[in-house]
Amino acid sequence: MEIILNPWPWYVSGPLIAIVMALLLYFGKTFGMSSNLKTMCTALGADRFADFFRFDWKTQKWNLTIVLGSIIGGFIATQYLSNNVPTDLNPVTVTELQQMGFENSGATLVPDELFSLDALASVKILLLLIVGGLLVGFGTRYASGCTSGHAITGLSSLQKQSLIAVIGFFIGGLVMANIILPLIF
Repeated sequence: MEIILNPWPWYVSGPLIAIVMALLLYFGKTFGMSSNLKTMCTALGADRFADFFRFDWKTQKWNLTIVLGSIIGGFIATQYLSNNVPTDLNPVTVTELQQMGFENSGATLVPDELFSLDALASVKILLLLIVGGLLVGFGTRYASGCTSGHAITGLSSLQKQSLIAVIGFFIGGLVMANIILPLIF
């Protein structure tokens, strides 16, 4: 008998996220992946090179468990909990992606045409990934946090700046997916 694994439904994962957020808020802690990166960089000595990294990282070392948990959880999810069933995309989306050169839309979590070792041989793809990474880094610093920090912690604690940031993230995603991506491909 083959067991088919499916992603956790919203009514399981949503309350789990809410419980974690309630605990973090209760203990006066915040969640966000970019703050974890800042803590890691400071712990590794980045404070000798930039004022941004000059803070007592030891007060945030608990937050590094989120990074470790993400790595371990990601490994467990991909190795043991994935069902390898293609994502059921809208047929119009599949057609549009195929017209841009994405052959197996929905077959993998991310398109092989962008995120494979073979794709890195293309100067266009490599440049796209580098520029995209720099823009994400700049945006994270400019917005004082990342999508997870603003969307989960910031909105949970009713922060106006997080609401503005999340609206900006969605607008940016829509512009990228509907205007810029078709121009690039």
